[in-house]
Amino acid sequence: MVSRPSLETAKASEPDNFVEPLELGRRIKETRLSKGWTLEEVSKRTGIARSTLSKIENDQVSPSFAIVQKLIQGLGMDLPQLFVEASPNSIAGRRDVTRKGEGALHPTATYEHELLNSSISRKKMVPFKTRVCARDFDEFKEWVRHDGEEFLLVLKGSICFYSEFYEPTQLNEGDSVYYDAAMGHILVSLSEDDATILWVVAR
Repeated sequence: MVSRPSLETAKASEPDNFVEPLELGRRIKETRLSKGWTLEEVSKRTGIARSTLSKIENDQVSPSFAIVQKLIQGLGMDLPQLFVEASPNSIAGRRDVTRKGEGALHPTATYEHELLNSSISRKKMVPFKTRVCARDFDEFKEWVRHDGEEFLLVLKGSICFYSEFYEPTQLNEGDSVYYDAAMGHILVSLSEDDATILWVVAR
């Protein structure tokens, strides 16, 4: 459990569509090994069979979103960790358009992400629109952190931006923040309706 810096019950969505994160198997394995956990330990933490975990790590199966959500929660990960490339190759002349409401949906217990422009791999930025469902800091088991830098812009409503080394900050519609994503960070909605933000993760 993370210790609260100071300040406020959540919703969860349950889709069953398939999700194909960028090199998910490698990222899951790297995270597991970094924590010193065996496949058996991860199986107990996630409720996913050891054989299934092995197939996911070796890219032999395409997991459903329900499985991905169990992995994220059991390994203490967050969505951006599945998509941000650690060492990309530069590719020029690419373009991808995402129409309104047509992004890839990735709901969690605290955030509902809509991944934008997901058909381009090895990109230097990962843009997504997020509905902030969490209403209380204590809904998070630990700080969210991952490689790279992040920019967020509040599109609707108000949020409290918690960060590991700074006082909690209220951000309203039109406000933005840029920060080191390796620093623990957490968002909760302060407005009556879920707040909506634009999030951009960069390496």
